[in-house]
Amino acid sequence: MFCGEYVQGTIFPAPNFNPMMDAQMLGGALQGFDCNKDMLIDILTQRSNAQRQMIAGTYQSMYGRDLISVLKEQLSSHFKEVMVGLMYPPPSYDAHELWHAMKGAGTDENCLIEILASRTNGEIFQMREAYCLRKEIHKYANREEGYSDPAMAAQDAMVLWEACQQKTGEHKTMMQMILCNKSYPQLWLVFQEFQNISGQDLVDAINDCYDGYFQELLVAIVRCVQDKPSYFAYKLYRAIHDFGFHNKTVIRILIARSEIDLMTIRRRYKERFGKSLFHDIKNFASGHYEKALLAICAGDVEDY
Repeated sequence: MFCGEYVQGTIFPAPNFNPMMDAQMLGGALQGFDCNKDMLIDILTQRSNAQRQMIAGTYQSMYGRDLISVLKEQLSSHFKEVMVGLMYPPPSYDAHELWHAMKGAGTDENCLIEILASRTNGEIFQMREAYCLRKEIHKYANREEGYSDPAMAAQDAMVLWEACQQKTGEHKTMMQMILCNKSYPQLWLVFQEFQNISGQDLVDAINDCYDGYFQELLVAIVRCVQDKPSYFAYKLYRAIHDFGFHNKTVIRILIARSEIDLMTIRRRYKERFGKSLFHDIKNFASGHYEKALLAICAGDVEDY
């Protein structure tokens, strides 16, 4: 992603935004036994997150109730997850997903890996503050920013190569430190140097040397450095096709990337897998849940 490509989301701030009018319309939509789900989709998927926060504040002032709590009461199943997820500020949403991934008997390692491998320093710092996840994710928030040094890159590449050969605990720690702490531009150089030294792509080398969640974390970091939208396109494809539509993963990626690079992710998905993301969601989801996901995906005519 260092070739200057323009990366684009699918949700933008609505022009002529009127939080009071939106709050009133939501108030009407959420009244009574059967709420107006189409109205919820029309408003909440067509406003930026910052605008949704203003709507929530206005709704609280007008009705004396927290909008997220009302949505949780009135809605159910995956449609509720989408609508509620849209209402969290991004750091809170990430922190909320991490907290759920870590609580209970079974940890959702895939969720942890996806979030921690793909977020910037600033994003990780904000999510730590949002839910006080300091201890659990401290080691992921030390990445250098925007710094690259060709001589150090050659040195780091050699350390990675040795770590793939030796596979001791110390070498694994060194490998993790480099991949978690170096800046993206620096890692870009390191990966090129690694290819020169070993004649092998780093992902292939990691897959040959390691297994389990350690291997998945390292590969995720490398993929995100190489091309983050491609990484998310791959995650979405697997969630939809390999796991029988893994709802939590699909919802999380669409919401989290909607204002960052979801349009670019859509493009990568089509390039790599032949079908559009819009088409695959349409095939697997249904009802208002499907409508909400497609609205966030913002598929256009070319995607059908």
